[in-house]
Amino acid sequence: MRRTGTRWSAARQWVGQEWAEVRRSVRSACEEAGPERDTLVQSLKAAGAAILAWALCGWWFQAPMALLAPWTAIAMVGSTVYQSLRTGAQQFAIIALGTVWASGAMALTRDRSMTSMLLTLPFMMLLGNYRRFGSQGIYGATTALFVITAGVSSTSTVGHRLLETLIGAVIGLLVNALVLPPVHLRSVRDRLGRVAQETADLLDAMADGLREEDGLAGAEGWHLRATRLTVSLQDVSDARRWATEGSRWNPGSRLRRTGPTPPPFADDMRWGRVCTRALAVARTLAGIREDPELSRPSPDFFRQLSDVLGQAAVICVRETELLTSAEPDTPRDDRDAVAGEARAGLDALTEVFRRQEGTAAAVGGELLLEARQLVTELDSA
Repeated sequence: MRRTGTRWSAARQWVGQEWAEVRRSVRSACEEAGPERDTLVQSLKAAGAAILAWALCGWWFQAPMALLAPWTAIAMVGSTVYQSLRTGAQQFAIIALGTVWASGAMALTRDRSMTSMLLTLPFMMLLGNYRRFGSQGIYGATTALFVITAGVSSTSTVGHRLLETLIGAVIGLLVNALVLPPVHLRSVRDRLGRVAQETADLLDAMADGLREEDGLAGAEGWHLRATRLTVSLQDVSDARRWATEGSRWNPGSRLRRTGPTPPPFADDMRWGRVCTRALAVARTLAGIREDPELSRPSPDFFRQLSDVLGQAAVICVRETELLTSAEPDTPRDDRDAVAGEARAGLDALTEVFRRQEGTAAAVGGELLLEARQLVTELDSA
């Protein structure tokens, strides 16, 4: 019963966290420009392209396999216009192959669905893994299923299916290219700002925790949060790729306000190193808590380390403001002042470290080294 209660409690906590994240995303999409709003726009565009494709093929033309048009249109509304063109060619090729192969199998087996699936699906699944088709390979097998379950394999029907696929691809491409075409220049700055804010929150949590009586009680949670920073860094990398790819063959570069220029790639590398140092501090603190045989540094050492981490958190907050503020001069002046306080805090931490002995000195030395490198990386901007 106790174990069941613990599982239900963990499940409720997970549901609560997910619901809070959903509400935050919805609020961000409604209130400000950013990745959430971009996702909302692209989702609505994909839905609109599918509805338009169905209205043209299913309602107006009364096509026999009209489902292929909205099916193709949805997949054509990609993250960038270039991606739509590239994946569109891949998708049309694999869908055409799936249509022709399945229709041929139906004709060969005289419209026997089970036998046609045996002749079609193994081959189409293998062909879908061919790297030239990218992530679109699965559409060959699914299209073949649609064709086989429809149960008709005449030459005119095959032509209709190919035409409907082409219509859906063209509609999806035009919607993505002409209706609020995605530019993504702002996404790099937004996601870097999130990395800075998440790092600030982590460092602030560690600083607050180390001031308490049992300062390492939350060490495992800090370590888990630090490992999640790698996901945010990957988001930055994806946004950088989208920004580069988004300007290729994109009328949105002229039709839409693109916003500020993305920060230089060197900022991505610097924040990667900052997150690595924060992870190292969190991992060391978690290791101290888990190993009872290690002698912990003195409370004075932890208090001074707390001050340094708190100042590092403030630097991260100022970096967030620099990335998002329209007038960055004031945050930059504040950041430089806090960086000076952090360097002074490191000097004080070094003095306290010299009074440590035994394994406490070894553990304290590792924390001192990582904290010093963390501040150095933050101060290198």
